[in-house]
Amino acid sequence: MLRFGTVVLGVDDMRRALAFWRRALGYVPRDGEPGEEFVVLVPPGGAGPGLSLQLSGSPVQELPRVHVDLYAGSAEDQAAEVERLVSLGARRVDWPRYPESPDFVVLADTEGNRFCVIDTAHG
Repeated sequence: MLRFGTVVLGVDDMRRALAFWRRALGYVPRDGEPGEEFVVLVPPGGAGPGLSLQLSGSPVQELPRVHVDLYAGSAEDQAAEVERLVSLGARRVDWPRYPESPDFVVLADTEGNRFCVIDTAHG
């Protein structure tokens, strides 16, 4: 039987990406000291999904087929988290596919990888 392991994001600058995602999620390297080409980040307690970063020369996709969703408990939490992530180096993405009343905000990490911050209390 399979179980979900991690989502892997390609990065150009491992140190910059590692610093961003560690601060964004509070995650720690699973195997101690991170490698120069690959690292698995996990929640400090070990329970929950992991996020892996892999050195890559591939260009960022404007409309990626896979992305990360981060959950916030309310619209207020979502707004605060978006501002916190932007202060860490994320940037807002002018997303062409927003519905009329979106429950998500699209951001890009320091490497340009798209991710969403979801208001899980949205009606």
